[in-house]
Amino acid sequence: MAQDPPDIDHSNNPLQGITLKQILTELVDDLGWEKLGQYIKIRCFQNNPTIKSSLTFLRKTPWARTKVENLYLTLKARAQNYQRKPRP
Repeated sequence: MAQDPPDIDHSNNPLQGITLKQILTELVDDLGWEKLGQYIKIRCFQNNPTIKSSLTFLRKTPWARTKVENLYLTLKARAQNYQRKPRP
Protein backbone atom coordinates (compact mmCIF):
# COMPACT_ATOMS: atom_id res chain seq x y z
CA MET A 1 0.00 0.00 0.00
CA ALA A 2 1.39 3.40 -0.96
CA GLN A 3 2.02 5.93 1.78
CA ASP A 4 1.15 9.59 1.56
CA PRO A 5 3.96 11.99 0.76
CA PRO A 6 5.49 13.49 3.92
CA ASP A 7 4.23 17.00 3.12
CA ILE A 8 0.52 16.06 3.46
CA ASP A 9 -1.02 17.28 6.73
CA HIS A 10 -3.55 14.91 8.29
CA SER A 11 -4.11 16.94 11.46
CA ASN A 12 -7.65 17.91 10.37
CA ASN A 13 -8.64 14.35 9.49
CA PRO A 14 -11.07 13.16 12.20
CA LEU A 15 -10.39 9.53 11.25
CA GLN A 16 -6.63 9.81 11.73
CA GLY A 17 -5.43 6.88 13.84
CA ILE A 18 -8.74 4.97 13.66
CA THR A 19 -8.74 1.77 11.65
CA LEU A 20 -11.58 0.60 9.45
CA LYS A 21 -11.91 -2.44 11.72
CA GLN A 22 -12.35 -0.18 14.76
CA ILE A 23 -14.98 1.89 12.94
CA LEU A 24 -16.93 -1.15 11.78
CA THR A 25 -16.73 -2.89 15.15
CA GLU A 26 -18.00 0.19 16.95
CA LEU A 27 -20.87 0.64 14.49
CA VAL A 28 -21.89 -3.01 14.87
CA ASP A 29 -21.66 -2.79 18.67
CA ASP A 30 -23.74 0.39 18.75
CA LEU A 31 -26.27 -0.32 15.99
CA GLY A 32 -26.17 -4.03 15.28
CA TRP A 33 -25.99 -5.56 11.81
CA GLU A 34 -29.69 -5.12 11.07
CA LYS A 35 -29.72 -1.37 11.74
CA LEU A 36 -26.37 -0.91 9.98
CA GLY A 37 -27.84 -2.69 6.95
CA GLN A 38 -30.77 -0.28 7.03
CA TYR A 39 -28.53 2.79 7.14
CA ILE A 40 -26.16 1.50 4.46
CA LYS A 41 -27.86 -0.83 2.04
CA ILE A 42 -25.11 -3.20 1.02
CA ARG A 43 -25.40 -6.98 1.03
CA CYS A 44 -22.37 -7.59 3.24
CA PHE A 45 -24.34 -5.95 6.09
CA GLN A 46 -27.65 -7.65 5.30
CA ASN A 47 -26.90 -11.29 4.41
CA ASN A 48 -24.90 -13.37 6.91
CA PRO A 49 -22.69 -10.42 7.91
CA THR A 50 -19.32 -10.83 9.57
CA ILE A 51 -16.62 -8.33 10.41
CA LYS A 52 -14.13 -10.20 8.22
CA SER A 53 -16.30 -10.36 5.09
CA SER A 54 -17.44 -6.77 5.52
CA LEU A 55 -13.87 -5.50 5.91
CA THR A 56 -12.84 -7.36 2.76
CA PHE A 57 -15.67 -5.73 0.80
CA LEU A 58 -15.12 -2.24 2.26
CA ARG A 59 -11.38 -2.31 1.54
CA LYS A 60 -12.08 -3.12 -2.13
CA THR A 61 -15.03 -0.73 -2.54
CA PRO A 62 -14.19 2.95 -1.93
CA TRP A 63 -17.78 4.25 -2.20
CA ALA A 64 -18.98 1.79 0.46
CA ARG A 65 -16.05 2.59 2.75
CA THR A 66 -16.85 6.30 2.42
CA LYS A 67 -20.47 5.64 3.43
CA VAL A 68 -19.33 3.71 6.52
CA GLU A 69 -16.84 6.42 7.51
CA ASN A 70 -19.44 9.16 7.02
CA LEU A 71 -22.00 7.29 9.12
CA TYR A 72 -19.40 6.83 11.86
CA LEU A 73 -18.53 10.55 11.84
CA THR A 74 -22.20 11.56 11.81
CA LEU A 75 -23.04 9.37 14.80
CA LYS A 76 -19.96 10.60 16.69
CA ALA A 77 -20.93 14.24 16.04
CA ARG A 78 -24.50 13.60 17.23
CA ALA A 79 -23.22 11.94 20.40
CA GLN A 80 -20.92 14.89 21.11
CA ASN A 81 -23.72 17.41 20.50
CA TYR A 82 -26.03 15.46 22.79
CA GLN A 83 -23.40 15.48 25.57
CA ARG A 84 -22.80 19.22 25.19
CA LYS A 85 -26.42 20.27 25.69
CA PRO A 86 -26.85 21.98 29.06
CA ARG A 87 -29.03 20.16 31.51
CA PRO A 88 -31.81 22.07 33.25
